[in-house]
Amino acid sequence: MTGEPNTTTSNRTITATGTGTAEAPPDLLTISVGVECRRDSVGAAYADAGTTSAAVSGALRRHGVADTDIRTSGLNVRPEFVWRDGGGQQVTGYVTSSVLTVRLRQVSTASAVIAAAVDAGGDDVRLNGLELGFADESAVASLAREAAWQDAAAKAEQFASLASARLGAVMSVAEHPDAQGPVPVARIQRAATSEAISVEAGHASINASVTVVWELLA
Repeated sequence: MTGEPNTTTSNRTITATGTGTAEAPPDLLTISVGVECRRDSVGAAYADAGTTSAAVSGALRRHGVADTDIRTSGLNVRPEFVWRDGGGQQVTGYVTSSVLTVRLRQVSTASAVIAAAVDAGGDDVRLNGLELGFADESAVASLAREAAWQDAAAKAEQFASLASARLGAVMSVAEHPDAQGPVPVARIQRAATSEAISVEAGHASINASVTVVWELLA
């Protein structure tokens, strides 16, 4: 744990920043599945992307993923260009892409579900990343905040003792948001069900950071 405590003797307060972390087995895995189809025409690229996306969604549903846990975003259709000497920039094909954000609530079966989804989409599927977390993180977050508070209080008490003073009432408390992002994984071009990548859940963590201002008593 780290922090940047400081004292200000002119107004008789002491400020300390504490950090804390709490861990627990995750019960939610969020994956990002990309669909990307390159074809000679716009219509073929768009139609095949829809077919692939439907195949992936169907595989997810067959493995128990609810409709409310599958979200489509980022639909994009664009031409691809190549530069040819004497001919300038020319269109070589079209790409349709979209992203499925999927929440898996049975982490223990995630490897099989991911493999089935990728296998259903074939070479047009990309596994962009995953994030382990909690369906309800309030209990774990509470433990992280408690650890952050204790860290700040210990620092403040040490600095008060060094200043031959003691802590008084709490003047203010400010919590800082956790900026932790998703855990990245390598992009996958193709993976058959028999080649499933194992997802090891381990423990997921929540971080908390708090800055507290105490009155400094003589």
